Amino acid sequence: MMRIGILGAGNIARTMARTVRGMGARGDAVQLYAVAARSMERAQTFAAEWGIAKAYGSYEAMLCDPQVDLVYVATPHSHHAQHAMLCIEHGKAVLCEKPFTGNAAQAEAVFAMAKERGVFITEAIWPRYMPSRAIIRDLLEEGVIGRPVLLTADFGGDIQHSDRIRLPELAGGALLDLGVYTINFASMVFGTDVERVESSAALLETGVDHTESISICYRGGQIAQLMNTVLVQTPSVSAVYGTEGCLVTDSIMNPKKIDIYDRSRRLVRSVTVPEQITGYEYEVLACMRALDSGALECPEMPHTETLRIMRMMDDLRAQWGVRYPFD
Repeated sequence: MMRIGILGAGNIARTMARTVRGMGARGDAVQLYAVAARSMERAQTFAAEWGIAKAYGSYEAMLCDPQVDLVYVATPHSHHAQHAMLCIEHGKAVLCEKPFTGNAAQAEAVFAMAKERGVFITEAIWPRYMPSRAIIRDLLEEGVIGRPVLLTADFGGDIQHSDRIRLPELAGGALLDLGVYTINFASMVFGTDVERVESSAALLETGVDHTESISICYRGGQIAQLMNTVLVQTPSVSAVYGTEGCLVTDSIMNPKKIDIYDRSRRLVRSVTVPEQITGYEYEVLACMRALDSGALECPEMPHTETLRIMRMMDDLRAQWGVRYPFD
């Protein structure tokens, strides 16, 4: 039985709580064991809501509990490095919410510490772990759209008024909150052999990006065109265009359906994704498999890939003049 402790008690922590509770109800060997918040009152309220056995009024108190096997870090990403390293100090395996850290230097420091201490850690970027990833990969390898040459993906929502989006000190902006998904999708489809990255962005008055267009050009000739914004709702879908047709998903984050069209734009095939609790269960299952095997990372999202994407986002922010106080 793997006992999970949730570090942080915000909205995303609630999604993980619902996930783990659902996993336990269906018979998975996992328990929603503990939650830690910045105050005991907040932790107790969260624990009562989700039926969690242990509530802690500080993060360190939970990390001192020897019964906690895996910690899900659900705090703002500006604090991921600090909290991940605190977990590692206490020898706790870590599933850290995306983006992994605020910049690549922080990610490098966290991974170095985890390697030195022999502690498992992985980034919780859920599309990397879900069945839809393998479904899309298999369809493309099957050649259903011929040779893929162009990819488009967008992610946008009206979330501009949130502090975590607006403030540089919270590593705000569209890129780290939304763009991490479109970049990951491009990486899952076209790989890592990037020749150059071109982009443009518009900024909020606080100095962080609110809207951006990113072109990733690959040495094989493929191009990924990505768009992100925190000002307006967009379809938030993706498409891969090939020499014999195109593949379209109904969501950039969590596809439920994948449609295949031929060269005449005629729908020739639809593939539905398996039913799920929330979609987060697949990253938890991946952690369980990795820990059972003694691995220190998940093959679905290796440390090298987390670092590569963090560095790409650092470079994009540098192009736009977006800096955080901790850069």
